[in-house]
Amino acid sequence: MSLWTGVLPAITTPFNTDLSVDHGTVRSHVRWLVSQGCTGIIPCGSLGEGATLSLEEKAAVMRTVVDAVKVPVIPGIAALSTAEAVRLARAAEEAGCAGLMVLPPYVYSSDWREMKAHMSAVLRATKLPCLLYNNPVAYKTDFTPAHLAELAAEHDNAVAVKESSTDARRVTAIRALLGDRLALGVGVDDCLVEGVEAGARFWVAGLVNAFPAESVRLLELSLAGKKQAAFELYRWFLPLLRLDTVPKFVQLIKLVQQEVGWGHERVRGPRLELAGAEREECLRVLREALANRPAL
Repeated sequence: MSLWTGVLPAITTPFNTDLSVDHGTVRSHVRWLVSQGCTGIIPCGSLGEGATLSLEEKAAVMRTVVDAVKVPVIPGIAALSTAEAVRLARAAEEAGCAGLMVLPPYVYSSDWREMKAHMSAVLRATKLPCLLYNNPVAYKTDFTPAHLAELAAEHDNAVAVKESSTDARRVTAIRALLGDRLALGVGVDDCLVEGVEAGARFWVAGLVNAFPAESVRLLELSLAGKKQAAFELYRWFLPLLRLDTVPKFVQLIKLVQQEVGWGHERVRGPRLELAGAEREECLRVLREALANRPAL
């Protein structure tokens, strides 16, 4: 089966009370996600607080996930420096990962010449198939369809794109330029149905960490063209899915996980756990969703 199908959870990283990684919860959580129909696991991404994990911690999380499940493990490859990203890509390959999700550089908003050099260095460092992660909203750098075409032309292992620009027209533009050269996936939770309608075929999802069955069903209905049924489920899900689209998405999703019994809201600094009105609003959204949870 292709790596680039189905629902691929970008997992959160659970922490113990001392903020060390809770590998036991990592293991049980990813097994539950797979049991609910998820087709791969993406650790160490933005939702996984990858920026706060050391290279050694990331490699350890990768090994835990690889050992825990039989589905492809596709870790996020993101770093402040190109050299660190290359080391992380090699560590992922050594850990037995099936592919990589490659991000542009953290913090520095590079131009295309610099971003291409960074991405190319990572792509050359591994034989694994790579998912190119475009998220200009978060990273202030943008892979246009033409940029993706350049990378695809020069690197055979650039095989997919996680399109997170929040603009569903981008999926259409990529398909128009590249045909089927790159597998297309949605990377923004509240753009799933629109992205599939435009031609995306997999979903790198966030709220799936707490609601995997609903996430899998929503993608299935969307791919099957069952528009009315997909919309009804989407309409219920949207208030939760929108929690994935704001700066405190990690805290919000971790709080939702905690409330449904899969994790803890602990986060590493500079993030802080939600408090006051923000926390209450998240809980209100969750309570309303649970009170009206649809039968699948």
